[in-house]
Amino acid sequence: MKVPVKLTVFAASTAAVFALAFGVGSAFDPIVDSRTVGLAAADDPADGGHSGMDMGSDTGEEPPGGSAVGAPTPGGAPAPAGPEVPGLAVSERGYALRLDDPSPGVGDAVEVAFTIESPDGGPVLNYRPTHEKELHLIVVRRDFTGFQHLHPERDETGTWSVPVNLTEAGVYRVFADFAPASLTETLTLGADVFVPGEFDPAELPAPSTEWSDDGYEVTLSGTPGAGVESEVAFTVTRDGSPVSDLEPYLGAFGHLVSLRSGDLAYLHTHPVDEATAGQRGGPDIRFGTTFPTAGRYRLYLNFAHGGSVRTAEFTVDVPATASVPTADAPSAPTTSSAPSASTEPEAAGGGHSGH
Repeated sequence: MKVPVKLTVFAASTAAVFALAFGVGSAFDPIVDSRTVGLAAADDPADGGHSGMDMGSDTGEEPPGGSAVGAPTPGGAPAPAGPEVPGLAVSERGYALRLDDPSPGVGDAVEVAFTIESPDGGPVLNYRPTHEKELHLIVVRRDFTGFQHLHPERDETGTWSVPVNLTEAGVYRVFADFAPASLTETLTLGADVFVPGEFDPAELPAPSTEWSDDGYEVTLSGTPGAGVESEVAFTVTRDGSPVSDLEPYLGAFGHLVSLRSGDLAYLHTHPVDEATAGQRGGPDIRFGTTFPTAGRYRLYLNFAHGGSVRTAEFTVDVPATASVPTADAPSAPTTSSAPSASTEPEAAGGGHSGH
């Protein structure tokens, strides 16, 4: 046989052998590009994949309160995903938070405008009031500073707007808490606002159960635990004396916002006692809430006294399970506090800054 013919036959035989080996090997131990699989899984709902939230799988970091979702447990099985919590998504149930400008500028009264988009693509025009307002806007920098609780005004086109204190550079999270008239539940949508400038992030204060500012002291007690209904209580004093003439604020004697460290997940809390106009209460303010996971949380308590709304801030470490409180003296959670820098007088329009 001539040399060219021999080479051709040899090449064809070699290719056939490699093809057969690859096919057999793939059947028992497939060769897969993990990067391609990861992207495909993230985009394929049938495989349980999801996009839009990084749980730390690429960086090795753990999400708040535990190991990465889906990471192997000591027994070898994947860890169950944690419960869904509000505030992590810009859209839900077909409703979306649309900021007019995610970089609105720098200043102590920067107008932030946005629209709540309905499932049909138009602006939501009908709301069901919750806590006496159609919509609550919570603004906080991602290092948990600069907290503000605001009540925007809505025009006839469905656009909401409100002046926001954005004097410090950084990335701020804005939460729109509202209930469309067509739904029976409340939605909380979140988006980021960017403020240019030199960013000097603050460290989250260490746990403590005391907060004080301008003669006021607030003590936090309770037994929070992950995944169970918990009651937390705040006791307000001024110059050492109990404050028993707290004023109604949003239908109660206080309003509580809880944010999870790491992703700023937003927790819904419910005041135990309601309040009506002219009624006075205190010194205790109680709330019921469920912390979805163990880990660290930042709590912001708004309360009204002397015509001003004040904000007491605490850091809480939530254990995996709640301890059992005594009937007479509930044990205090592991918490921390930092004084609020300012107060805001009650305004006729109902818009209040919590900081």
